[in-house]
Amino acid sequence: MKPLNSDDSQDPSQETAKETMADRPGDRALQTRALILDTALKIASRDGIEGLTIGELAKAVGMSKSGLFAHFGGKDQLQLAVLELATQTFIDVVMRPAFKEPRGEPRLGAMLNNWLNHLNDADVLPGGSVLIAASIELDDRPGALRDFVQKSQKDLISNIEKAARIAVDEGHFRKDLDVEQFAWSMYSFVLGYHHFKRMLEDPKAEVHLRRSFKGLIEVARTGAKNEPAKSATAATAKKKKGAHEATLKTPPKKK
Repeated sequence: MKPLNSDDSQDPSQETAKETMADRPGDRALQTRALILDTALKIASRDGIEGLTIGELAKAVGMSKSGLFAHFGGKDQLQLAVLELATQTFIDVVMRPAFKEPRGEPRLGAMLNNWLNHLNDADVLPGGSVLIAASIELDDRPGALRDFVQKSQKDLISNIEKAARIAVDEGHFRKDLDVEQFAWSMYSFVLGYHHFKRMLEDPKAEVHLRRSFKGLIEVARTGAKNEPAKSATAATAKKKKGAHEATLKTPPKKK
């Protein structure tokens, strides 16, 4: 990923060079491929990765089937390219910006916000997450597509664990936090949100997600919510025990 330059001014000769490059056949082919994949991603979001067909895609981009085969070679290669694009898009709009935030808890909050914005971006994902849908479609279908989705999901969970571990190192979360459990919970909350919002059409899906995430953060900071109650109960029991021992030690009054 190229670093952004603070100086937006450009040499006119660079613009000329870009125009020349854009006119090259190889660059036109890359642009065509990018257009095809962007369209394919939207179709896969709506119809699922298995619902993506060469015929429908060719019609959508105004090309012949043979023209598409020239770019991808077949349906399997096309599907894999779409999954790769979906993963790279997720990295670019969710993970990279989040990891630019301050280390620790702010990074996890940014990750959730970016994730929600991505899932709700109807221009890119008109039918919801391609990767979440593909993980259901392909969970019992061994092969290259399933292997790719599985690895991408494991990498995502690993990055959540890493962000949580950094939050522990920064002192934002308690030292004994189970970061694997934290990542499991955060990811599960997002899966639940996606299902409740899209399948169940729950208008409060985002409210419930944010409330759940807030609770997860609070537990990560201080531990389980019933710990103060346990401490209070222990203190009461200790007080009663002390009073009982004092009663036993008090000599009886003489009559």
